[in-house]
Amino acid sequence: MKYRHLFFDLDHTLWDFETNADQTLRHLYEQHELSRYGTFTVEEFIRVYSDINHGLWRLYQNGKIGQQQLRATRFPRTFSRLGLTEADSPADMSEQFTDILPLKSAVFPHTHEVLDYLQGKGYVLHLITNGFRDVQHVKLQSSNLTDYFREVITSECCGHLKPDTRIFEHALERSGATAAESLMVGDNLECDVLGAYNAGLDQVYFNPDKRRHFNQITYEISCLSELKGIL
Repeated sequence: MKYRHLFFDLDHTLWDFETNADQTLRHLYEQHELSRYGTFTVEEFIRVYSDINHGLWRLYQNGKIGQQQLRATRFPRTFSRLGLTEADSPADMSEQFTDILPLKSAVFPHTHEVLDYLQGKGYVLHLITNGFRDVQHVKLQSSNLTDYFREVITSECCGHLKPDTRIFEHALERSGATAAESLMVGDNLECDVLGAYNAGLDQVYFNPDKRRHFNQITYEISCLSELKGIL
């Protein structure tokens, strides 16, 4: 077989970040009785937070802010945009979010089934993630994914973020793989697909929402079960 080593992204590819974040934010909304303000619903709270968090993550991935700044500013900015002040944001909300979120276990449909299939076919599975090391390993344990992966490469440990080719080169070195025998599976066109392409790896773009694009990609799927047809 052409491929021997398969590298997966975690968030938004295997681990269902949006579902797990939604559950966590609803819990925090109730715990801190945010309905008492009477100016925004839980759905608005989640929507605004998600928008701000995505923007901050883009800044983080581009090296413009650090981990602590990302964590410290996302909730105060959420409260500010919702018409309150940054001081209205509970001081411990970000820490609570970081503690609770990784304990959630929702994964995309067919995740365990497909990973079992790939292991059974003899592929060696690894992870490459820009997520924070302390959080990602808890997510893997909570969703029963730990045992599937031989190497878990995080940007923190490597010192480089996807799409920087150096994190892919580091992953290949750690796993003892070559680019020619490796395949990257991820949901992010820039970080996962373009990053892998520039490092010489073939790519699978996981596109469950079937977003339109004009990128040249080795493979594209909208459901993880489609990996069985490729591999």
